[in-house]
Amino acid sequence: MTRDDVIEAGRRISGKIEQTPLIESDVGGMRIWLKCECLQTGGAFKLRGASNRLLQLSEEERERGVVAFSSGNHARGVAIAAKRLGISAVIVAPAVKVEGTRAEGAEIVFFDRYRESREEIAAKLAAEGGATIVPSFDDVHIVAGQGTAGLEILEQMPESPRRIIIPCGGGGLASGIALACPDAEIVIVEPDGWDDMQHSLEFGEIVSVGVDAPPTLCDALQTPRVSPITFAILQGRASAALSVSDSEVKEAIRWVWNRHRLVVEPGGSVALAALLAGKIEPQEETVVLLSGGNIDPALHARIVSGEA
Repeated sequence: MTRDDVIEAGRRISGKIEQTPLIESDVGGMRIWLKCECLQTGGAFKLRGASNRLLQLSEEERERGVVAFSSGNHARGVAIAAKRLGISAVIVAPAVKVEGTRAEGAEIVFFDRYRESREEIAAKLAAEGGATIVPSFDDVHIVAGQGTAGLEILEQMPESPRRIIIPCGGGGLASGIALACPDAEIVIVEPDGWDDMQHSLEFGEIVSVGVDAPPTLCDALQTPRVSPITFAILQGRASAALSVSDSEVKEAIRWVWNRHRLVVEPGGSVALAALLAGKIEPQEETVVLLSGGNIDPALHARIVSGEA
């Protein structure tokens, strides 16, 4: 993959996604910028990659529909893109966080995340109906689409970004932005215990999350294993990697609400959490990705009030 793939994706999905705001803020007296993908249609950056992937389906593939496996933001992104293009979508998901996806007209197939493989179920459904599987990050078209957030940053900032701090699950957003912004330092942030990209970069090969991985508020970033595509891009950029705790995530959610009245979900706030916790020093021309805003309102209220 190259930066040209991201540029082409930007042309392809232009007008089909929101150009999300880049707002000025400060941490420790240092000016920073917040890229608000929490304000994207569907509440997260996932619509970018989903739109880029579905727009490249042939007419025959569109007629056969698509299958995706996700419990949250990717599912909704695929559902929105499919609805706009008149494509039927089946989403394999656990019985949580599916209301928004169902509202977009997608069919939901439930599975037991502890006893069944969503990948195997999706593959079976796709084989039976000839549908196209749309993975959440292990796809060059998905990565290119997510990288368009980086192209927007370059257009919106008054100067070139020196550092971009990005939440990381499978690494689709981070690797896409790494391609789009070749002159910026890339820093990825994961939840404690789910920092498989960090360990993979440290060891020079893909390392899976341990079977004893702890619970985390950042359900959107619970990816057990990153893909060769995203790993290779981030490894090639010598990306830095950090992890944050749930308590640090809660502080970031409170901070961005109190400062900017932005609702950001736990997984979408990890990059900001790392900066606020002092795990990376603030510096000029730093951009922080707020990658998603789909959080249960009751949980958000408890966090910002300090009750959770």
